[in-house]
This record gives sequence, C-alpha cells and structure tokens, in this order.
Amino acid sequence: MVQNSRTPGTLIHGGEHPDHSPITIGRVTAGIEYSRPFRPKWSGTLGLIFQHAGARDDKGNPMIRDFYNSQLTASGNPYDDTLLAKLESVYTDSGDQSSTMFVFNVEQGLPILPEWLSFNRVTARLRQSYEIGPARLLLSASGGHVEGNFSPHEAFAIGGTNSVRGYEEGAVGSGRSYAVGSGEVSCRLFGPLEGVVFGDYGSDLGSGPTVPGDPAGARGKPGSGYGYGVGIRVDSPLGPLRLEYAFNDKQARRFHFGVGHRN
Repeated sequence: MVQNSRTPGTLIHGGEHPDHSPITIGRVTAGIEYSRPFRPKWSGTLGLIFQHAGARDDKGNPMIRDFYNSQLTASGNPYDDTLLAKLESVYTDSGDQSSTMFVFNVEQGLPILPEWLSFNRVTARLRQSYEIGPARLLLSASGGHVEGNFSPHEAFAIGGTNSVRGYEEGAVGSGRSYAVGSGEVSCRLFGPLEGVVFGDYGSDLGSGPTVPGDPAGARGKPGSGYGYGVGIRVDSPLGPLRLEYAFNDKQARRFHFGVGHRN
C-alpha cells in the first residue's frame, strides 16, 4: 500500500469563527498488511505502516497551530512521522435469530528514530442483533484509548452519522479515550423499505483536555452527549441507504444520510 491523501481537519480542528481558515490533514502512507482466517469465525490482520502527516491551510502552507492556538502536531514540527505495527482480529457469527460482529485493533508506534512518535492505541467494536418477531433489535458499542505521544488530529472524534446522531461530525468531543453506545429497533414496512427508531450516547470519558493542545476545550465541546430519532432504510447493492432525523440533548435537530452499516 502506498497512498497520498488529503482530508478535512474539521472533525478535530474545525471552527465557526470567520477568521478560522479551513485546515487540511495531508498524509503520505506506505506499508504492508497480511490477512487470513486463523480459526472458524475468526480472521486476523498484521501490518507495518509508515505515515508522514501534517496540517495545511487553505493555501497549502504547513501549519503547526490553529486559530485557537491549539497545536496541530505532536512534535511541534510541520509534520509528524510514525511507524505503526498493527494487529487486528475480527469475529463474525450469524444464526437464524441473531448475529454478532466483534473487532479488536491494537496499533503501536515504533520510535526507531528519536523524532518518530511512540504511542499505543487500542480500539474495540461490538455489534449484536436479534430477530424479535417482525422487528430487529441492534445493539452496538465501541471504545478506545491512546497512551503516549500522538498527533492531535488522530484523537477520537465523537458525534455524527456513525457516532452520536443529532450532532454534527465531531461536535460532541475529541479525546484520548472514548466510548459510544447505540440501540436501534427496525421493522420492515414494505418491499425493501425499513423504518427505524434509535438512541445513541457518546463520551470522551473526561480525556478531552489530555489531547495535545486540547482542541475540544478550545471549541467548547461538551465531551458527552446523546441523540435519538427515527429514520428509514432502503436495501441497495451498495448496502442499506440510511436517512435519519435526530434530536440531541441540546434540543438541536439534524438530518443524517449514510450508506452501508454504521461502524
């Protein structure tokens, strides 16, 4: 794998101030991964990946601090370099009345050179569904923690279509740790159309201020929040098409559109 990518930095470093110019995170990555099943219902992936990443303004110039004076790299240089060793394990099981998916991921930054970042990141995701008569109950949970010196834009962003609905992307918080839980009940309406009711909750577990530069605190993000709402889903060759209308605990409301299953 060799990749050169540019992604918006708004999840962590966005802002509504008129003088806050858009931030883009540039990444050059190269690595190798090896995947295979290692026992029934289990598969695993091993990888070694090098990443050269930094922030740029709307003119393409490197940045080390944003409008709120939050640092944009862990090293204080225009770019952070990281060599990551990766281990991922996936469990899937499906029966007549229920299905389960569990994903566990560990990444370790290897400081082969003194300026390379050293940290350990652990994440886990669990999704469990049950058929209850004509309805389906889906429960999901995810969480993670980073220990060590990591880039601020690699913090866990909470809020949005695949996190806590009713909030904008990343608007609940960004932390060194996080936990998100969700419950949904769906029922077939007619043909490929399903109706769904849902509720989500997410928190940075009080870890927002420990992210380098405290970008969430500078933007007044609450650190925790919940949302609930209703939606419709349509089966398609790309996976379910999701249109949802959600309220959050701040009495705000939003439409969300997604393709495929939630992460």
